[in-house]
Amino acid sequence: MRLRRLAARGFRNLAPTELEFPEGGVALLGRNGAGKTNLLEAVYYPVLFRSFRGAKDAELAGFGGPGFAIEIGWGEGAGRRATATYHAETKEKRVRIDDVPERSLQRAAGQWLAVAFLPTDTALAAGPPSERRQYLDRLLSLADPVYLGALTRYRAALAQRNAALRQGQLDSARAFESALSAAGATLVRARSEWCIGAGTAFAEEFGGLGEAEVPGLSYAGRLELAEEAAWGPLLREAETRDRLRGMTTIGPHRDDLRLTLGGRPLRDFGSTGQQRSAAIALKLLELGTLRRARGEEPALILDDVFAELDRERQQRLAARLSDGGVRQSLLTAPRPEEIPANLGLPVWRVADGAVTVA
Repeated sequence: MRLRRLAARGFRNLAPTELEFPEGGVALLGRNGAGKTNLLEAVYYPVLFRSFRGAKDAELAGFGGPGFAIEIGWGEGAGRRATATYHAETKEKRVRIDDVPERSLQRAAGQWLAVAFLPTDTALAAGPPSERRQYLDRLLSLADPVYLGALTRYRAALAQRNAALRQGQLDSARAFESALSAAGATLVRARSEWCIGAGTAFAEEFGGLGEAEVPGLSYAGRLELAEEAAWGPLLREAETRDRLRGMTTIGPHRDDLRLTLGGRPLRDFGSTGQQRSAAIALKLLELGTLRRARGEEPALILDDVFAELDRERQQRLAARLSDGGVRQSLLTAPRPEEIPANLGLPVWRVADGAVTVA
């Protein structure tokens, strides 16, 4: 899914922008606050039609502006197109795919695919389990609509069951358990199966960045919940605890993605550089998973990815991007010396929200 074109108006601090992107990608160079990350955010926005930084749409519009509009084109030949507009006054968002209005963001999401690494993504290795659950849910939802449907149903059933538990309505809580069990089993099964296949690939990606210790990746959860029939007895067993806490205490919303290095938890024993390398490896793993699932490789978006990596790891990552089969990379750096010489991408400069194409 090679990005060919981006047009943006009224988005963050970006000047009105129309860009044609090189086939292999580009490195964006500029000081902090120049607008580099905002440009990447605009590129990624049509993946899920929301900010990759968690910002609300109102926060994406330029200060005092009427809203924003983003259009991207991708693919070969005539290609495909996605547009999104947001009107600040009415707080209305409109989405079109190939010029056809799309009212369902769930159906529109994932038509255009990109994988994004942000500096905050080190939380995938160093942060709480919720960060890794979110990673799994986004990855598997974009890879398989069946997973996305199950995730939507599970979250709805979980919210309803928890609300009934908080109100002390045990019979009402039990009424949602059938939907919870069916959807939850699908999630646990898909997550655990993905982890089995992903462990070797994670080790290869992590090792390719220069890590000498043996990394590990596995699913941390009650694997018996991959079977719908197992939910009933386990929910009965946890019912008293659930009622006292006013929340459901078993299920994939409580699980984790276990990352280790040399057999020890990476979160507790990994260095900053190792944790950053692990997060990058997970993003490369996401790229490969989506390529296999969708038959097309997403663009890879990397914001300030070389920071806090030693020179060897920078060069190894640059080689992976340029020679290791990544079709298109869009990345940023604040200083020329942070762009490895072996990267081989054209450099565009960004200043005050405007892009100068080399």
